[in-house]
Amino acid sequence: MRLLRSSDASELTAAYVRNRAYLSRWEPVRSDEYYTQAWQAADIANRLVATDAGEGYPFGLFAGDTLVGRFNVAGIVRGPFQSAGLGYWVDSKYSGRGLASAAAQVIVETVRDEIGLHRIEASTLLHNVGSQRVLTKAGFRQIGMAPRYLQIAGKWQDHNLYQVLLHD
Repeated sequence: MRLLRSSDASELTAAYVRNRAYLSRWEPVRSDEYYTQAWQAADIANRLVATDAGEGYPFGLFAGDTLVGRFNVAGIVRGPFQSAGLGYWVDSKYSGRGLASAAAQVIVETVRDEIGLHRIEASTLLHNVGSQRVLTKAGFRQIGMAPRYLQIAGKWQDHNLYQVLLHD
């Protein structure tokens, strides 16, 4: 796992195209433009600007040269909050192998040790048991349920909320 680079746009696009149907039940409705290299290149560029500002970190999970997952630490708030959100997915061909759990654990360590935050939060659809296991294995604890929290697959859906505290 490493920070995405501008040169990863082609590989990221291929991963999104390859997983479009698989991810559609877990993500917002995406326009066709989202699945183009131009859109992904612009998104990586914007996220790297956020990285330079200390506001977010886009990580790619790779098997050799093939991108097989994406983990975004985003919405970093400093001051008394010292918190960020985590979003992620793993390629359908690689799911169920423990890669997401291992990557989420690395993210938790990175956010604590290198980025210096106090907490990181994540949410899952109520029926996304696999993602809930990923978070639990990485040290997240459920802190509640938010009704109609995010618009996923074209409708407002309830989400379980999780956090991990990184410092006492």
